[in-house]
Amino acid sequence: MTYQQRSIFSFTALMQLAVLWLAICSSAMGSTYAQKPNIVLIMADDLGYGDLGCYGNKINKTPHIDALAAGGLWFRDFHSAGPMCSPTRAATLTGLYQHRFGREFDTALSSSDQLGLPHAAVTIAELLKPQGYATACFGKWHLGYRPPFLPTNQGFDLFRGLGSGDGDFHTHIDRAGNEDWWHNDQLETVEGYTTDLLTRYSIEFIEANRKRPFFLYVPHLAIHFPWQGPNDPGHRVKGKNYDDDKWGIIPDRSNVAPHVKAMIESLDDNVGKILETLTRLQLADNTLVIFTSDNGGYINYGKDFKNISSNGVLRGQKTELYEGGHRVPAIISWPGKIKPGVTDATAHSIDILPTIAALTEIGRDSLITDGIDLMPLLLGRKELPERSLYWRARSQSSVRNGPWKLYRKDQHVELYNLDNDLSEQNNLASQNPELVTRLIADWQTWESDVDSSVAKYKGRP
Repeated sequence: MTYQQRSIFSFTALMQLAVLWLAICSSAMGSTYAQKPNIVLIMADDLGYGDLGCYGNKINKTPHIDALAAGGLWFRDFHSAGPMCSPTRAATLTGLYQHRFGREFDTALSSSDQLGLPHAAVTIAELLKPQGYATACFGKWHLGYRPPFLPTNQGFDLFRGLGSGDGDFHTHIDRAGNEDWWHNDQLETVEGYTTDLLTRYSIEFIEANRKRPFFLYVPHLAIHFPWQGPNDPGHRVKGKNYDDDKWGIIPDRSNVAPHVKAMIESLDDNVGKILETLTRLQLADNTLVIFTSDNGGYINYGKDFKNISSNGVLRGQKTELYEGGHRVPAIISWPGKIKPGVTDATAHSIDILPTIAALTEIGRDSLITDGIDLMPLLLGRKELPERSLYWRARSQSSVRNGPWKLYRKDQHVELYNLDNDLSEQNNLASQNPELVTRLIADWQTWESDVDSSVAKYKGRP
């Protein structure tokens, strides 16, 4: 064998060894990845407690979400962190009461360039990226309308969707008449119905990352106004302000339900497509799916718009701190791991981050959260620890402890026992003055705590 032949042989052998080593490493990494569950978090917008078939609705057809509930654990006592959009998004992604970020997060975030989720806040995506997760957000962000407050600055590898609180489902124009469809930090022009587009992006992301763990966050715009189903016309055009005309084209304002029904059924169909993708790629058994809503539904709006959505037997609606404003649908599914069933355990938006952290073995000691880990409930049906939960939205406030709920607006106080009065019809405040005093003091202690931490998060880039 000549020197040249020996050199070629040596080089070939070396390359074969390198390929073998890469294969071994890849296999080992694949094995490691396979042990880490994928996480899909789907958040509907303004979906009421009574809008789904599995929650008692007899009109809307929601077979895919109903099947998710039948195969997972669905909650009858799950609460959003606020009765409007931005607050719940902030609390869900950070595991902290949104009030820790300032009073601007009590309700819907405005369009100011200087407002957004503080970068000091740590999101689920930022926790999971160091664990090897691919991360994506497709949908309505509403935690900052434009850079530097978009998802790619909060741990997400990829973002496509809208930054604002509402956009035309067909033309993708926001309420101020601006284009509002982003690809990471750049505006892009797209065609298609918003709910369908978000699902297309989600499927592409799942397919591209099927061999590694991923966190997919899909904060839908549906069923928020403009109330437009897939076959309703587009409404908004660039350059026109829609503050006084933000609803879509509604021929019969006394019955918005047909438009919302079409939106709900489109949402269900698209949830089904994501679930089918997980099954098709044989990922379903290694994927935790969480489905919920950011707040309760609108029943009526102003003097004109009636018969919009359904909160079932609950009193109140979006923007209010009665149960209809914040008791929302919630389903958590993990085939083969979470036994199907129904739970009356009281859970909250702030519990999602610590639950995911526990699932992915992120150190609890270093975790800063107001929530609790739901995994003992999910996997073993163990009771959750006793605690109080709190809400504040401008002049409204409430605190929940066990079956008792205290509601206040300005100086008016109401007290309900939700175990036997879920519709909040029988005000027991005058009969339980000591309990009222204790719950008010409990809420005031909480408010002092969250407000005192605002300075920690006030730094802006």
